[in-house]
Amino acid sequence: MSAISVGQAAVLGVVEGLTEFLPVSSTGHLKITEGLMHIPVDDTAVVGFTAVIQVGAIAAVLLYFFKDIVRFAGAWARGITHRDARQNHDYKFAWWVIYATIPIVVVGLAAKPLIEGSLASLWVVAGSLIVGSGYMWAADQMGRHKRGEDDVTVKDAMIVGCSQILALLFPGFSRSGATISTALIRDLDRVAATRLSFFLGIPALTGAGLYELKDALGTGAGAAPLAVGTLVSFVVAYASIAWLLKFVAKHSFNAFVVYRIIIGLALFGLLATNVLSA
Repeated sequence: MSAISVGQAAVLGVVEGLTEFLPVSSTGHLKITEGLMHIPVDDTAVVGFTAVIQVGAIAAVLLYFFKDIVRFAGAWARGITHRDARQNHDYKFAWWVIYATIPIVVVGLAAKPLIEGSLASLWVVAGSLIVGSGYMWAADQMGRHKRGEDDVTVKDAMIVGCSQILALLFPGFSRSGATISTALIRDLDRVAATRLSFFLGIPALTGAGLYELKDALGTGAGAAPLAVGTLVSFVVAYASIAWLLKFVAKHSFNAFVVYRIIIGLALFGLLATNVLSA
């Protein structure tokens, strides 16, 4: 028997696709949705399932930014074989994404039991949603929004990459929220900050999905629910990416801040009244 039905997988795919790249915490929303559908959030198969369907969202990023990725990959390949090409910003940026992924990989492997244990509590999710909202609001106010994507440095990439650890340890903080906010503090404009968040998410989330695939298939998460959840998350995530880039070009992140606070408070209420189990 699968721990998750095909219908539940479709619902979770929609939630994953909508929230993976919006700064509202996909992990938090998935855990809340799983709780409301009475799916055990601490089940190994469920944890694996949620990691695997992220690959659908990552596939959407790969498709949406295909031309950019080809440009970065081409610059990286030329730089490997030609010394003069190593001064190209795209070559450097490709390496920076790789470097910036190392900290979250190390912490993710070292703290895996803790991440899948006590830190997976919905109380942590609720608190992280609200605390992360404060961080996002402060970052948007502090940032001068004057630097574009071509101005990104290795220091920017490393600092923003390390901020992904916040979301890893505190589900509800939001990986995209942490990275975008940190990039704003580094004075990147909102579009550049959002695009950097996307690019940093590709290796981190793809690696997490592939790492969890064996556990997800071997502990009760059936192939059909995984396929449905991944496909749905791909379609919804593609639309979400296109919408977010248009939104941040003209708006602040205040709407997301307010939404996160409302969801966090609502979750505290559901937990306090035992409607949801932590």
